[in-house]
Amino acid sequence: MSVYLPPLSIEQRAILALWYEVNASLSAYHKLVTSFGDAQRAWQATVEAWRQLGIHHTHLKRHEQPKQTLTSIDSIQQALIEKRYGLLFADQPDYPTQLLQIYDPPPLLFYRGNSARLHQAQIAIVGSRKPTAHAQKITFDIAQYLAQAGYVVTSGLAMGVDKRAHLGALSQTDIELQGSTIGVMGTGIDVHYPNHHDKLFAQIVEQGGCIISELLPHTPPHKHTFPRRNRLVAGLSLATIVTEATIQSGSLITARLTSELGKQVFAIPSHIDNSNAEGCHHLIREGATLIYHPKQVIEDVNSQLDYGSRALKMTQKDASNISPISHSSDINSRPVIATHHSPPSTLKPSSSTIDIAEHLQTVYDQLDWHGQDLDALLVTTKLAPPQLIGQLMELELLGVISVQGGRYLRV
Repeated sequence: MSVYLPPLSIEQRAILALWYEVNASLSAYHKLVTSFGDAQRAWQATVEAWRQLGIHHTHLKRHEQPKQTLTSIDSIQQALIEKRYGLLFADQPDYPTQLLQIYDPPPLLFYRGNSARLHQAQIAIVGSRKPTAHAQKITFDIAQYLAQAGYVVTSGLAMGVDKRAHLGALSQTDIELQGSTIGVMGTGIDVHYPNHHDKLFAQIVEQGGCIISELLPHTPPHKHTFPRRNRLVAGLSLATIVTEATIQSGSLITARLTSELGKQVFAIPSHIDNSNAEGCHHLIREGATLIYHPKQVIEDVNSQLDYGSRALKMTQKDASNISPISHSSDINSRPVIATHHSPPSTLKPSSSTIDIAEHLQTVYDQLDWHGQDLDALLVTTKLAPPQLIGQLMELELLGVISVQGGRYLRV
């Protein structure tokens, strides 16, 4: 169950004030915070100081009316108290760390439902708003398959492919897997669009999924708000699947953003005379990976981790370079690759001195200060890739591990 924020702090109110007065403009917000040092000083600055920075006149007009800003903030705070939705700020540990890696992360996220989903391994599925019947079935089946494999399916809550992706992920009978989907909105958190998707929104929240928006409450749908949500879909996910899309589809924006983030794009092929699939064929021509079964997505995502038999063979091959070390009685002994870079085992603190949740202990015990890549961790922990990735993300959020050069190590 999600934990909703208590009343807002002074700095959080300042962040919201800026976000309101610049009308959720990322460029204006970051310019103000960078120029003045923090949101509080930026909000307290004069209109003239804003004008000298080249802030748009519509934002200046809002800044001249602080009473309206305070009324808006008070309304949001009351909604938080009444638990109508939750709010995450970028400097909080519960904010999804994946989004901090994108070019322009939002300073805050409104959410409804289970925000813990944001920290689990996700794969995006996007595509046409008017897919063929065949594409609808493929989308549903792929989403269902990925959810059953332990991945969270992320999409944009639009008609067509997005809706089928969410419904496929929600179709689980396994209670632990129910709600394995995240919907990224192009409106305010309290504005359902399309209107006839009310049932879908409710189903996602009730089954344990999550709906998020970077936009202020009451923000209506607009042609400019939907493309910007695509970067959040791409940023949250390990990879993006396009099941069917026209050449002008916004899904190609999500695919491009995914590629720019160094992540893999997958596309489903179709008949060459299917105009609804021209976007997919274009992506394949430009280097996207052609797939015809969802297991190929999992295999390819996992192959980036390079965890299979090659990693196991490498471990066996280097057995002569491995020597056992002793651990306290509450930690299972394990082989550690002998290297002059490894710190002495006497410097390793007992796990009992750090508050690690029981379900994270096995993964934490496998880590040291030298660092291990995902290949080795998948072999030693014997966990499924999505489960391992999710637990590593949790440990990183706790601040007990870090990632350096693709290797996970204790801090």
